[in-house]
Amino acid sequence: MATVVLVRHARSTANASGVLTGRLKGVHLDDTGRTQAERAGQRLASVPLAALVSSPLERCKETARALAAEQPGPGPVKITTERGLVECDYGDWQGRPLKELAREKLWKVVQSHPASVTFPAGEAMAAMSARAVAAVRRHDALVEAEHGPQAVWAAVTHGDLVKAILADALGLHLDQFQRLHVDPSSMSVIRYAPDAAYVLQSNSHEGDLGWLAPTSRRKAPRTGVVGGGAGPSGSAP
Repeated sequence: MATVVLVRHARSTANASGVLTGRLKGVHLDDTGRTQAERAGQRLASVPLAALVSSPLERCKETARALAAEQPGPGPVKITTERGLVECDYGDWQGRPLKELAREKLWKVVQSHPASVTFPAGEAMAAMSARAVAAVRRHDALVEAEHGPQAVWAAVTHGDLVKAILADALGLHLDQFQRLHVDPSSMSVIRYAPDAAYVLQSNSHEGDLGWLAPTSRRKAPRTGVVGGGAGPSGSAP
């Protein structure tokens, strides 16, 4: 069972201005976002990443580079871009202020029944979820095959995609994914097993994630333990 750390990109200029960015090019991290990305890298600095995968959009690649900069080892960590992790295609909604979109009739449907939504001239949320989950599961299988079941890797992507991937791991219908909250630069941890997916952490902002890195004395945290178990190294992360 490899372990994936899902990282939402740090705060962008569009996040700060309340615009639905979508796939617009030229949207970068703002000053706060750069600080957030650096802190995220520090949280993972004690976890040697077997792979680092990113959405091709600038704000995700900038976040991924901040993670790579803090990694141990003599050489830089290679960042692989994955189209399956690109932001949802919001179509005609792209680039519009969120406060304006909130007045659209479709807005309420996005909140209450997202599985039924296809954005005008854009992508269906169900299609977004399917491709994101498929991309993460595909990379997870590749990482485990190459690096073993205790390997840890990171995927840097977008808020709605992280929520969709978490919902899938939790066995939730896509219509429930809006109940999940994912902040800029937050981290969520999933371990995929033959029997099920296990969410080890969600929307985490603080704390060293070194407990994810197995050593000769510390194996990867057990999942699905009756009674909850003792946690990594006998303590909660």
